[in-house]
Amino acid sequence: MNRLSDKRALPGKLSAPQIAILIFLPIAAAAVALCAGRMAISVSDVIKVFGNHLGFEFEVSKFTDSAVWNNRLPRIILSILVGGGLSVAGCAFQGVFANPLATPDTLGAASGSSFGAALAILCGFGLPGIQSLALFFGISAVAVTHLCSKGKGLSGTVLAGIMIGSLFSSLISLVKFVADTDSQLPAITYWLMGSLSSASYRSLIIGAPIIIISVLLLFLLRWRMNLLPLSDDEAKSSGTNIRVLRAVTVICASAITASCVSMCGQVGWVGLLVPHMCRMRFGNNYLSLIPSSICVGSTFMILVDTLARSATAAEIPVSIITAIIGAPFFIYLLKRSDFSA
Repeated sequence: MNRLSDKRALPGKLSAPQIAILIFLPIAAAAVALCAGRMAISVSDVIKVFGNHLGFEFEVSKFTDSAVWNNRLPRIILSILVGGGLSVAGCAFQGVFANPLATPDTLGAASGSSFGAALAILCGFGLPGIQSLALFFGISAVAVTHLCSKGKGLSGTVLAGIMIGSLFSSLISLVKFVADTDSQLPAITYWLMGSLSSASYRSLIIGAPIIIISVLLLFLLRWRMNLLPLSDDEAKSSGTNIRVLRAVTVICASAITASCVSMCGQVGWVGLLVPHMCRMRFGNNYLSLIPSSICVGSTFMILVDTLARSATAAEIPVSIITAIIGAPFFIYLLKRSDFSA
């Protein structure tokens, strides 16, 4: 298993200008997303919409109000949660398994959640049922991975995660095989490709708290996460219970992944690409890596979703765009970065 390169000295905290830029990026991207789309909305109209919902009285059409407040704003919030959440989950898994290629699906959470969503669509459940079943199977997949790899170390955990992920992928294929080809199969296929089109305040109520709490815990633990790649003996000298730290990290990262998939389907590359982008700029220190990944991941996802819903008359699944952007850029990262042990 390849270790994350530790040949560079870990830099310290983010500087004040860097923090300001990182905070500005998702805010600027959100402002662009509120205005951009197949129907462009002026900045003044966006301000009026927010003013009306804050108790002021501005003249703006109901269509514009609905487009901004009920359609675009929930998607932006979901983009922030998914982009920042998957980026942090990717950072966490790469640290726990000391592997630069670890992703949020390392333990099968994404595959399990996808199976739950596909099964719910097959059974005719509504959006709350799809989210709930997807979340249940995502967490269950991680639990099964843990049971299968108990006492086998980190390598055994990774192998078990691959096998469980493969098992759930096969179950997804089975669900697609028995699904009605006219209605259910297209819905399942589109869900699995990832889309934020179903974003609403109602759907956010179920998934958002899990992502927010898990990201907050990992943010608070970033002071200790630099110890994750160390062996048990090396970590003991720092007074840290590395097994507890790894367990909490894995649980939080898996919960984030399952919740993201439950709300918008599978979104690839974010959890792999964004952490490496941040490492190139801010180094390997998790004090800088976690907050920068949250901001950059949120910004990336907002821009990708805006492109997905604006580029063509029919919305493009976000995983197609992240793959088109991610694959060439990751090849560039491979040439620029040191992934050797």
